[in-house]
Amino acid sequence: MCGRYATTANPARLAVELDALDETGDSIAPGNGTAARAGESGAGAPGANYNVAPTNRVLTVVRRHDHDHPDDDPALRIRRMRWGLVPVWAKAGEPGVPAKGKPLFNARADRAATAPSFRDAVKKRRCLVPMDGWYEWLAEPHPTGSGKAVKQPYYMSDADGHRLYMAGLWSVWRDPEHRDMAPLLSCTILTTDAVGDLTRIHDRMPLMMPRAQWDAWLDPDHPAPADLLETPGAQLVSSIVARPVAPLVNSVRNNGPRLLDPAPGASGEEAGQISLI
Repeated sequence: MCGRYATTANPARLAVELDALDETGDSIAPGNGTAARAGESGAGAPGANYNVAPTNRVLTVVRRHDHDHPDDDPALRIRRMRWGLVPVWAKAGEPGVPAKGKPLFNARADRAATAPSFRDAVKKRRCLVPMDGWYEWLAEPHPTGSGKAVKQPYYMSDADGHRLYMAGLWSVWRDPEHRDMAPLLSCTILTTDAVGDLTRIHDRMPLMMPRAQWDAWLDPDHPAPADLLETPGAQLVSSIVARPVAPLVNSVRNNGPRLLDPAPGASGEEAGQISLI
């Protein structure tokens, strides 16, 4: 699964990098509003969020036609969405707000095409979710030797610091009783079986989408090729490194680059980035 991740992407800069339109309405990505809390030392770049959690509003990349010029070629667009997909058929809990339900922040790539909550999105609403890296927890022996296992957080990222783009799905939800209210855009991150030595950390991993597959994945006019939803080969994660980090990430209240500090007591090799392949 993928339930926490880190990102330093700024929507305006990301739009320039990808030759995309920034439709977020903000030039500095605010993350969840707590990424650069007042008084926190070294909060990092403006808009950076080192502890993205479900229900946060996150950056996504889509390719869509212009609403007023549907015959024009589709363009890449940077949009902000709620992480946790809300199906189009979800009921309203209060005017303009969907009722609380299971947070659909992940979707299994091998089942999404037939799952009621995701199958429509697989056909025509696919996106990319940019991130610097993601976290997973591994049960390890207690450092005191007490025999009680502890969950050690690990951070997975590209060895050269390149931004990662994960395959996602998105939805547009509207309150059927209040069509005049702004729609809610929401998304989910696809996951697949872990491959290579990433299986040492967790049996699932987010589905990375290589740049060469973007055109097919983001095409708004055609379904996604089935092979893009299959478990990738180990080569896809050959540049991914993992390292144990401090348990600060365990609380969504904590944020900032210090979350990526080496875990207390980690050896020199563990504290550095270790290739998993």
